[in-house]
Amino acid sequence: MRVQVDIGFDELLKIVRTLPAGKLKQLKAEIEKEIKEEQSVDLETLLLNGPVATKKQLEKIAKNIEDINKWRTE
Repeated sequence: MRVQVDIGFDELLKIVRTLPAGKLKQLKAEIEKEIKEEQSVDLETLLLNGPVATKKQLEKIAKNIEDINKWRTE
């Protein structure tokens, strides 16, 4: 059974201030855990959503690599 209660921020703050030290530490740990989870980004998703080079850009990169390699061997 779930009960949803709408509590204003000030009321919530009063309730949190009445918590014993152990429960306050537990609450703080849970909040920090939630923040870390929100901040962490899946690397695969980040890479897949990142910028992609166009064919023209890739050709230019390949040409630059070729030119650098020629210069190094001369």
